[in-house]
Amino acid sequence: MIDESLFYAKILLFGEYGIIEDSMGLSIPYASYQGKFTYPVKTVEDNQIQSNKHITKYVQFLKQKCFKGEFPCKFDFVNLESDLSKGMYFESNIPQGFGVGSSGALVAGLYAQYALNPITSDDIMFDDNLSELKLILSEMESYFHGKSSGLDPLICYLNLPILIKGKGDLDTVGMPIQNIEGKGGIFLINSGTPGKTKGMVEIFLERLKEEGFRKMVRTELKKYNDNAVKHFLKGETKPLIENVKGISQLFLSNFQPMIPKKFEEIWKKGLETNAYYLKLCGSGGGGFLLGFAEDIDKAKAMLSDYELQVIYKI
Repeated sequence: MIDESLFYAKILLFGEYGIIEDSMGLSIPYASYQGKFTYPVKTVEDNQIQSNKHITKYVQFLKQKCFKGEFPCKFDFVNLESDLSKGMYFESNIPQGFGVGSSGALVAGLYAQYALNPITSDDIMFDDNLSELKLILSEMESYFHGKSSGLDPLICYLNLPILIKGKGDLDTVGMPIQNIEGKGGIFLINSGTPGKTKGMVEIFLERLKEEGFRKMVRTELKKYNDNAVKHFLKGETKPLIENVKGISQLFLSNFQPMIPKKFEEIWKKGLETNAYYLKLCGSGGGGFLLGFAEDIDKAKAMLSDYELQVIYKI
């Protein structure tokens, strides 16, 4: 019988695109979206069949990598394929293509349940286990994005916030205590359309060949981004918001088409009024946008045409 443990979504609070060029990053689990492996009950629905087929095809990819010796982990394919033959599927409410880790949760779930001698959360503090786990999960997730950092499934698997200190340097980190009585907050806005991670990243990598753009990413964006991470972890709201404003302005000026066209006006409005500041949640082009506000009620009033999901009080 399969273990129906839940695997949560993730949100990259800071570091989108910047982490490619050595900026800091901070990614956190997000329990409002989740997935689990289960079997159909009574009537088999079309989405369950499609999920089962999708996973079956993915498992063939993993088997090929193992057969070629290109995979740094051993899997229990016998039990995995047996469960799939019984109709196992991934029941999930995590939106696909929205930057919150839909593929990461699936990868994390497969690793947790079918990897032989998996690295557990108890092991990650020893030796290079955290880096090795990230490498394994990146190889697994490459099926979905062509190339993966492994960060999304790592968050979904460990269910812990991860601080990216620089290239290849990761650590688990404690979150500041939420200011439940505070007026400020971090929120999500649904753009209504999925983004295409692979295409957006390719555009970014092409832009990096331009000296001016590359310099901006490595200096200005890195400065605002790294400062935002540090102030957030210290629970320092005012300087956090100031640095998020800098990130928001840089993205508006330099990152097209990552910002969905229909959201350019409200992005500008936030910067002009200082009521809230928007940034990307993941690679952009669609999916969710992240918002930061010192007064969440004021932000909600100004964004009344949109449904805001408050994910963290500051």
